[in-house]
Amino acid sequence: MLGPPGAGKGTQAALLAEKFGVAHVSTGDILRAAVAAETDVGLRAKSYMDAGNLIPDDVMLEVIRERLSDPDAKEGFVLDGFPRTVVQAQALLDLLADAGTPIERVVLIDVPDEAIIERIESRLSCPRCGRVYSMKTRKPRHDQLCDVDETPLVRRSDESEDVVRKRLGIYRDQTMPVIGFYADCGLLRRVDGIGPVTEVTERIAAEIA
Repeated sequence: MLGPPGAGKGTQAALLAEKFGVAHVSTGDILRAAVAAETDVGLRAKSYMDAGNLIPDDVMLEVIRERLSDPDAKEGFVLDGFPRTVVQAQALLDLLADAGTPIERVVLIDVPDEAIIERIESRLSCPRCGRVYSMKTRKPRHDQLCDVDETPLVRRSDESEDVVRKRLGIYRDQTMPVIGFYADCGLLRRVDGIGPVTEVTERIAAEIA
């Protein structure tokens, strides 16, 4: 799943994984799980995270390789949060080809910058379980409380307009070339990300069926 920050990649990846009965592989989730389990690669990743440094590509790829060896990923998976650069994209193609699970489709969720900013400014998340809500389109059942554990919801510090515009700039610089890479490979499918969540899910499903 590709797209700018706030495009709904995580939400759509989870819904598609459920729809097709495959694993949702989120790099953020697997990093946290590997660190919590204190696996060898998790401890390597933690050393970079604790120092505030980017995790090197070889470590990220090993984290992904380890996760994809789990039984629930054997029948397929939706990958969310990786790759972010062309170097990572090529390495991922090689890794998955070696594992016998080549990429079948790459979905780009297209959403204009101004819509992204509006979405993110209305977003709240649960600091305990990580569930994300929108005060416009996906409100919690009880005001400002998580549906799962009733923890008060918070707005992340990196979700101000200035920070979001900076993240969008980084996305254009680093990740836009990845889109061209997958287009050249014949794998890319573009999907309009504007509209109700369920409608976007159906658009994606139609493209990857």
